[in-house]
Amino acid sequence: MTEAQVILETRDLSRHFGGLKAVDGVNLQIYQGELHSIIGPNGAGKTTLFNLLSSTLKPTRGRVFFKGRDITHLPPYRMAHLGIGRSYQITNIFPSLTVFENVRVAVQALGKHNFNPLTPIEQFQEYREQALEALELTGLTHVAAVPALALSHGDKRKLELAILLAQNPELLLLDEPTSGLAGEDVPEFMQLIERIHRQGQKTTVLVEHNMNVVMSLSDRITVMHQGQILAVGTPQEISQNPEVQKAYLGEMYAGIEQAGPGGEMA
Repeated sequence: MTEAQVILETRDLSRHFGGLKAVDGVNLQIYQGELHSIIGPNGAGKTTLFNLLSSTLKPTRGRVFFKGRDITHLPPYRMAHLGIGRSYQITNIFPSLTVFENVRVAVQALGKHNFNPLTPIEQFQEYREQALEALELTGLTHVAAVPALALSHGDKRKLELAILLAQNPELLLLDEPTSGLAGEDVPEFMQLIERIHRQGQKTTVLVEHNMNVVMSLSDRITVMHQGQILAVGTPQEISQNPEVQKAYLGEMYAGIEQAGPGGEMA
């Protein structure tokens, strides 16, 4: 792993809210092609870090680099054009549009003709094919003509993933993708993410509370505690780390190992 290329990096990344150091001096490296999870107890700074990585928040100090390029102060919409796709805890879709239209609009927004009214009709066919391919990858072809509002919560999550995939990102930032899913739906959804990650040769950064998901899918894990990085390592290294056990996992991980794929950590 040390010989792999670093695709996303932070240097002394910090975000303070008054006296609260939500993220404080984080130096993080994400390697190309890995599935890297970020975990930590509530208030550890995970979501703030994620917002800094995706430029939703600007840092108090420090820098964010994507493929060696400083992207710290780029606006969020530029991230998609660079090949970075991000999901949110709350689904972000157009409820009145059909499933297919949601995905096609996302593809067209990044297309070279964008929303030019003079766009050649052939270009729309290309957008259509990209959208249909994303729907097939996420198992949503059968509901392509259904208004997004009518989807189950699980399918809305899949639709959000399809929207990201249709834009062909090199880096996926997934913010608690299993949030709100019924326990029985979690394994299938995470298998979908793993399949997309492996087959599409994506780099995936995941913030997730479900410890079975994290431990079973991750190549590496970063543990945050009080706004700082406590440990970085493989799932086995993290589960055996005494500092992590004391600050976060404790005896709970031993119980989770026996709980099955639906077990979540509050």
